[in-house]
Amino acid sequence: MTFAIVTVLAGCTNKSNTAIEEAKVESSQYEKYSDSMFDSFDTLIQVVAYTKSEAEFKQYFEQIHDRFLELHRLYDIFNSYEGLNNIKTINDQAGIAPVKVAPEIVELIQFCKDWYVKAGPETNIAMGSMLSIWQDYRDMASSNPAEAKLPPMEELQAAAVHSNMDDIIIDEENSTVYLADPKMSLNVGAVAKGYATEIVALEIKEAGLQSAIISAGGNVRTIGKPLDGVRERWGIGLQHPDRLTVTAEENLLDTAFIEEASVVSSGDYERYYMVGDKRIHHLIDPNTLMPADYYRAVTVVTKDSGLADFLSTVVFILPFEQSYAFVESMEGTEALWMLKDGTIKLSTGMGSMLKSKNASSMD
Repeated sequence: MTFAIVTVLAGCTNKSNTAIEEAKVESSQYEKYSDSMFDSFDTLIQVVAYTKSEAEFKQYFEQIHDRFLELHRLYDIFNSYEGLNNIKTINDQAGIAPVKVAPEIVELIQFCKDWYVKAGPETNIAMGSMLSIWQDYRDMASSNPAEAKLPPMEELQAAAVHSNMDDIIIDEENSTVYLADPKMSLNVGAVAKGYATEIVALEIKEAGLQSAIISAGGNVRTIGKPLDGVRERWGIGLQHPDRLTVTAEENLLDTAFIEEASVVSSGDYERYYMVGDKRIHHLIDPNTLMPADYYRAVTVVTKDSGLADFLSTVVFILPFEQSYAFVESMEGTEALWMLKDGTIKLSTGMGSMLKSKNASSMD
């Protein structure tokens, strides 16, 4: 999902004049800068930050850029890199031998295994063999839309047999990963971008950046609050599935106001192809092996960007009653659902963040 970083004009406020003046004095030391990159995770990554100088911003941006590039190569399932073992290396060695990998890979895979147990099978990184069939059919549809079709169910079912998470063997002491099933393949697309964004955000915050938004293809992670002397929260515009131009605020589904948190969405309009008049999107239900069909879009807000990315897939695939109950059971997590008919549903605390419910950047 694409997000817009919204600048919201301040209205009435309960802040005292003294507090406002102190904030303005502090914020006068900072200027707003932005830059972007398009060479990591096959998406546009944007950084907006308040720093004391352009040189300081450029230093932070270079660190962010370099780290995203490094994590992109580690989590890549399509490409090999000389002298580097990555997720593709693990897949290539399935059923053959354990692969020694960087700690970031071990930690990502362990994170996914742990949350698979906590959240259920909706986000299963071991479904790579089955998902690669869907990818092939999307690619064929892109090349020849008139011939677009669904994969044969028998082919999907045969591949789905090779998706047992217990066949992912992690040796933390030796930093190796082994796929015991030779026909298994990992696909970390449902979590890698958000997980990488969280790593980058924590590291750049540790390096001294106090106020920023990192938007990695719609996986938005905020650091601190805007240091403009006015706002207490960042405004993140949520894309409307039927209004794909988000430069104008009237094209937004809503605006979420957050501080030190993550916003991640999943929807049926992101990667899809058409078979007749049916939209065939990329969010596959592991129970049916077909695209989930309950929502146009969901948005998840929680602190950790990797977890938000993981959970957005779970929340999108589950039917509403289960999805709502799941979110309500998760401390510090809120969600918005846009149903197929356009109806909007909110978790208990989501309304307190939304412009449509009278939230603002000043709260």
